[in-house]
Amino acid sequence: MNKNQAVALITGALTGIGRATAITFAKAGYRVVVSGRREVEGAALVKELAGLGASAQFVAADVRDEAQVRFLVEAAVKAFGRIDVAVNNAGTEGSTGPISQQTIENYDLIFDTNVKGVLLSMKYEVPVMVAQGSGSIINLSSIAGHVGFPGASVYVASKHAVEGLTRTAALEVAASGVRVNAVAPGPVDTAMLDRFSGGGDNKAGLLAMMPNKRAAAPEEIAQAILYLASPTAAYVNGQILTLDGGYTAA
Repeated sequence: MNKNQAVALITGALTGIGRATAITFAKAGYRVVVSGRREVEGAALVKELAGLGASAQFVAADVRDEAQVRFLVEAAVKAFGRIDVAVNNAGTEGSTGPISQQTIENYDLIFDTNVKGVLLSMKYEVPVMVAQGSGSIINLSSIAGHVGFPGASVYVASKHAVEGLTRTAALEVAASGVRVNAVAPGPVDTAMLDRFSGGGDNKAGLLAMMPNKRAAAPEEIAQAILYLASPTAAYVNGQILTLDGGYTAA
C-alpha cells in the first residue's frame, strides 16, 4: 500500500452517484473507504475496487446514527491514517405528495438522512481534516436545493438545508486549509430518479423539460466531485456546483 495515496471516504456508496464516485476515485488512484448499510453489496464493491488496483475497505454505517458515523470516520483513519476527501452522498427522496399530505414519519426519514446525516458526517470529518491542515468535503445537494418542486416539499427543504450547512461549514474551516463544497445535480439516471419520477411516461415528461433532453449519467456527477476534491479546485470553497444541463439557467 502506498501511504502517500490520498484517501477518500464516501457515504451512500453502494448505488447510483455514490457507487460511480467510488469507482471514479479508485481509478484516479485514491485509497477508498466506502460505506452503506448492506454488508453483501459493500463487500462486492470493495472487490470491484480492488480489481481496479485500489486499496479499499467497506464500513457498514447508517448516517442517521451518530455512534455509527463516529465509528465510520474513526475506522477510515485507523485503516489509512487520514481522510483527504469526504463525499457525503447518503440520501433519500422519501415519499412525494402535496404538502397537506406530508407526515412526520416522512419528514423524519428525509431530514434524518439528508440533513442530520450530512451534519453528523461533517462533525467528525472536519476535526480529522483540520488536524491534518488539509481536506476537501463534498456534500450532495440537488437542484431541489435551489428551487421548488411541487409534490416534493420535504425533500426540497432538506436539500436547501444541505446547502446552508455547506456554506456555513466552509466559512468555519476556510483558514485551516479545509474546503467544503457541494454538487447539485439535476435528474441523474439512477434508481432514485425512477422512484422520484414514477418512471415511464412521468420520467420521460421530466426529461423532456430539460434543455438537453436527458438525465446525467452518475459518472458525470462523479467527475465533478473528483474535480472539487482535487488540488485544481484549491480556491473553490463554500460553493454549490450545479450540474443540471442548463435547467436552472431559465
